[in-house]
Amino acid sequence: MIPALLPVDAHALFARARGRKVLVVGDVMIDEWIWGTVTRISPEAPVPVVAVNDHSFTLGGAGNVANNLRALDAAVTFSGTVGNDAFAEHVRALLRDEGVDDAGVFSLDDRPTTRKTRIVAHNQQVVRSDWESVAPIQSSARARVAEFVRERAATCDAVILSDYAKGLFSRDIVDAALTCPLVLADPKPQNIDVFAGVTCVAPNVQETAAITGVTIADDASLETAGRLLLERLRCRYVLVTRGEHGMALFGSGGERSQIPSVARTVYDVSGAGDTVVAVLGLALAAGAPIELAMQLANFAAGAVVEKLGTATASVDEIVALVEHERA
Repeated sequence: MIPALLPVDAHALFARARGRKVLVVGDVMIDEWIWGTVTRISPEAPVPVVAVNDHSFTLGGAGNVANNLRALDAAVTFSGTVGNDAFAEHVRALLRDEGVDDAGVFSLDDRPTTRKTRIVAHNQQVVRSDWESVAPIQSSARARVAEFVRERAATCDAVILSDYAKGLFSRDIVDAALTCPLVLADPKPQNIDVFAGVTCVAPNVQETAAITGVTIADDASLETAGRLLLERLRCRYVLVTRGEHGMALFGSGGERSQIPSVARTVYDVSGAGDTVVAVLGLALAAGAPIELAMQLANFAAGAVVEKLGTATASVDEIVALVEHERA
């Protein structure tokens, strides 16, 4: 059943959201995809031999948040770090191809561009290799990012902080983001306290359990975890994404809401959190109440999990899922 708050025409909200200025700050990575088929096992070891027939690159991590925002016609600026290597230019080119302002992407000599290489055969991932550093970035680099974020955040409708625990975030960068009145964060548990004071945090249920130490097994334990997060971070909202169980919202003003998942078929949940925080932030920037923003983010997540790999949801896809559920 569709929640009563959902508008008859979701196109109207997305039309208001078009052109809103959003700054995405986070751990960008490049997803390298090697596609092929398997017809035999290697004589060298008991592993499949993949006959490669395609090779492509997409933006991952915080870059996927930027992609999701551009799919909904937001005006997006990105800030983060890459290595001083060939893949750094891939990242910049992919951002520019999507129409994202990459002026805040800084090259660092002491770490590689984060790259996830996946070999996929018959729509099944065979293996993944990660090329990355998770050490904190040096103070000089952190200062450059913070300066850029402080300047741009003040001119934006929303800032989204996308943390993949690759060493970018520190309190000075979050403080710089808070020059914008609307700041959302998708944090990793080990960095959670860095994000105190933001408008909204949006961890998944496993991250929420890890942060709070609460085993989330029912509504009562979920309520306890949500309340603890609100108190710990002193933020306005906590949105817990729960996969097939939907989402739960907790507000410092006493707001409580749960909605079920609307996914029809789940092929791949990777990147769904990126979609949620992107749509949630854009809807709030367009003036939607938090409950409505959560509902639209839920429908967007339902659309992207029906696709393989990190993906985006268009306005038409989100509205089509709304209409499907309404029927």
